[in-house]
Amino acid sequence: MIPRTLFDADLEGFRDSVRKFLEQEAAPYHDQWEKDGQVSRELWKKAGELGFLCPMLPEEYGGVGADFRYSAVIMEEISRAGLSGIGWGLHSDIVAPYILNYGSEEQKQKYLPKMASGEMITAIAMTEPAAGSDLQGVKTTAIRQGDHYILNGSKTFITNGQLADLVIVVAKTDPKEGAKGTSLLLVETAWEGFEKGQNLNKVGMKAQDTSELFFQDVKVPADNLLGSMEGQGFFQLMQELPAERLQVALTAVAAAEAAWQWTLDYVKERKAFGKPVIAFQNTRFKLAELKAEITAARVFTDRCLELHLDKKLDIPTAAMLKQHTTDLQCKVMDECVQLHGGYGYMWEYPIARAWADSRVQRIYAGTNEIMKEIVARSF
Repeated sequence: MIPRTLFDADLEGFRDSVRKFLEQEAAPYHDQWEKDGQVSRELWKKAGELGFLCPMLPEEYGGVGADFRYSAVIMEEISRAGLSGIGWGLHSDIVAPYILNYGSEEQKQKYLPKMASGEMITAIAMTEPAAGSDLQGVKTTAIRQGDHYILNGSKTFITNGQLADLVIVVAKTDPKEGAKGTSLLLVETAWEGFEKGQNLNKVGMKAQDTSELFFQDVKVPADNLLGSMEGQGFFQLMQELPAERLQVALTAVAAAEAAWQWTLDYVKERKAFGKPVIAFQNTRFKLAELKAEITAARVFTDRCLELHLDKKLDIPTAAMLKQHTTDLQCKVMDECVQLHGGYGYMWEYPIARAWADSRVQRIYAGTNEIMKEIVARSF
């Protein structure tokens, strides 16, 4: 109803390519990946060959130098198709920018081309058993000894944790300094002392590998510190979090749009008391209400995308966006399950999976309660 003016013909052509790729290479296998608890590495390599990984990277690092709109298209199409196991967004648009923006030239040359090709899969390890949204409460330590850091601690709920070859680890290089003692380290998972724990059994996002990680005296070369000096980690995290929250919002709205359309199609076909469910006023009014709210959220999200492209998306606005769109996503999923009736609770129906997948959106990238606190502090 309201045109998305940020997306021109070239981007819509790219969207078609992404959609077809996902239909052919991901959708037929997603059920099996849910049973496996992770997607195949082959999917990552095929995506890398087609430029679907890290598209915003400059050509010298293996990318195509595209702007963030191309990443937005990829995230939206994955979300719209309900392919929640695919962890490209974190890899391409969270981890890669950290390395691109704060890494040394040696780090960029070593890791970014492999990330763009799908040869190397990445994760970022922030959350700990006793420290979630409160990143200042991180207990993992990385103590400098000569030309290495000795890394000790653990992380949990790490997306791409089982498949990851490289992890950005949030650690205290000076435990006495709190946030000022926080640093980011590039840690290869093959190094001695790095152990991947169990693949966690989640309520939703069954095909997304989400893991515990353990570090016992892992020797991390000092050259793998991200940034020019120790203690920059908290600043780096704060700079990149608005983009992460925009990504969550993009996926939230795309998922809500898809769920609304599935439900409209269903209630047109499903009959109750001798007539289609769409014929009942309650059904029409519910769908009209949701349509209005989804449309408003889409406009808000696209405006924030525009701000991000202009490097003007600030922390409070991104927090408002994340909180609003994910609350709405969960509302839409719940209402759409209700309109599906008993079938909406069956795992083989996309709406059931989307309902289960949606709940975590209000938790990760900072809980929605923390989002409200961030906004309140900006008054």
